[in-house]
Amino acid sequence: MAATSVLIADDHEVVRKGLSSLFADSTVRICGEASTEDEAVRQARKLKPDVVLLDVRFGDADGLDVVKRIRSAAPSTKVVMLSAFDNPTYVARAVAAGAHDYLLKTISRAELIAAVTAAATGEHATRSGELRRVAGQMTRRDKQGVAGVSLTPRETQVLRLVAMGLSNQEIADSLEISIETVKEHVQNMLRKLGLGDRTQAAVWALRHGLG
Repeated sequence: MAATSVLIADDHEVVRKGLSSLFADSTVRICGEASTEDEAVRQARKLKPDVVLLDVRFGDADGLDVVKRIRSAAPSTKVVMLSAFDNPTYVARAVAAGAHDYLLKTISRAELIAAVTAAATGEHATRSGELRRVAGQMTRRDKQGVAGVSLTPRETQVLRLVAMGLSNQEIADSLEISIETVKEHVQNMLRKLGLGDRTQAAVWALRHGLG
């Protein structure tokens, strides 16, 4: 089996070294490390690894914002998020940014190796990751909308993503529609629900089981 090349991007040296040791004697080969956002993008462009293993909290930078830069610099490279935070908003943002998987740091060595190898070969997000579950919620369009409210399926979908904490741009990216279309759906949804802003919409969605 061919080795899977991985770039580890984390601002803590002890974490980078720890991850490197976990992959020892496996089919995963560490081709580089990065401790800053710019270094991660630069290394991804230069090395073109199969996978970038990226921390969600990346120094002063938001690791989720780094995903797009890496995907742009190395389009064939898959990005796998590694996080201590079991947070649906983080996972939803990872989906919108184009991450292939989202793993918690409690994952076992075997699961980590399997997830990284699966990402390299383009397989779907692993069951051990959090991304598959949240991605399903994001893409679901409820045909009946919300009981008692005449939201369209797309408006219901947008409402769910608002409740997850996604910005208009992130919603547009995840649904592959324009940001202008997202804004229109948000305004229509707020008007139909009689709400004043996104925060009220998020609270409403959570109370009605859409979060």
